[in-house]
Amino acid sequence: MLLQMNLCSSFSLKYHPLQQNGTVKTFQSPLTQIYGLANRRESNKYSVKGSIQSSFCLTNNKIGNNEDMMNRYHKPLKKSTVPMALQDDSATKSQNENIVSTSFLDFLTKKLDAFYRLSRPYAWTSIIVGILSSSLLPIQSLADLTPTFLIEVLKPIVPSIMMNIFVVAINQLSDIAIDKVNKPNLPLVSGDISIGEAIAIAVISTLTSLAMGVMLRSPPLVIALILRCILGAAYSIDLPLLRWKASPLMAAVAIVIGNGINNVLPYFLHVQKYVLGRPVVFTKPLLFAVAFSAIFSIVLSFLKDIPDVEGDKKSGIRTLPVILGKERVLSMSTGILLMAYASAALAGVFSPILLCKLVTMIGHSVLGFILWSKAQTVDLSNAKSTYSFFLFIFQLYYTEFFLMHFVR
Repeated sequence: MLLQMNLCSSFSLKYHPLQQNGTVKTFQSPLTQIYGLANRRESNKYSVKGSIQSSFCLTNNKIGNNEDMMNRYHKPLKKSTVPMALQDDSATKSQNENIVSTSFLDFLTKKLDAFYRLSRPYAWTSIIVGILSSSLLPIQSLADLTPTFLIEVLKPIVPSIMMNIFVVAINQLSDIAIDKVNKPNLPLVSGDISIGEAIAIAVISTLTSLAMGVMLRSPPLVIALILRCILGAAYSIDLPLLRWKASPLMAAVAIVIGNGINNVLPYFLHVQKYVLGRPVVFTKPLLFAVAFSAIFSIVLSFLKDIPDVEGDKKSGIRTLPVILGKERVLSMSTGILLMAYASAALAGVFSPILLCKLVTMIGHSVLGFILWSKAQTVDLSNAKSTYSFFLFIFQLYYTEFFLMHFVR
């Protein structure tokens, strides 16, 4: 009991009838007699002011119950204290997890957007449309359209897209200095993708594409993938005898073979011989498709360099727009396509089937008129305008993959 009284340095005595309000009663601590505990000086006394609001109750100079004293000064925790502390800790952990989760999602979204811009999805569309259209050229009747046929047609799409990702990745890795002037929003220039990441994308895409091509067991497809890889590297990589994009002639050859012929012929041969099991026959629609695909590839190779004139000049790359000027290249490209449309419409005149005759003649005539009208609105001083026209030519290219099936 005496030791417990030392828990508090002062306390108030309960009001005593003999004690007047406001008086001070002197109480000598018994601790002064216990083996030197606390203060040994007997002169140390506790002055306690009498008050009705007392913390300890002394009645007839006796100390109250010890348990009452402990209960007053050592109140038990409320029932809600521990759960509330646990809830606060749980809430803090939950907030931290949400922050980490949000940061990871933001990082992942940013990387996926950068990869999307690196891979140039508009090129994916031309590959997918080209494969599907070319694979339908060998069809002779509806009986050929079996589930097995459809599966075999879809199989080459993924490895072809993967190889195209290698081509565009190696191109952007080789053109970082040029793109800082011409295309500062590209992911490698803006820093959204590092050089190491781009190299990893290029290597993984190439190996995956070739592995999938070999698994398909179709020589035309394997040759097409290897050829696209070699031409893509030769076009972009700055090494002796390479960097063909610096030469208008070699650039045209690489693009015509890689994106023109290679986008039609291998897939036709794959379906004709290895899916349908028929001997290879070069039909009129196939020859028309190869010719038109090559023409569009040449035009696209000319037009894509128009927005890049300033950067190409600084880097010493003599593309056709640098040599001839933007206006002449635009006029020449438009003229080439108009001649191709006129030839296709003329070919439709000799078609033995009325429907094919009408679709070929009217379709190519309408597309030629739309092309001529659109070319009049191009502002060569505006990069957005020239790029918009470049994408418009791609849309014409996609349409041609539909019309080629009516050439008979």
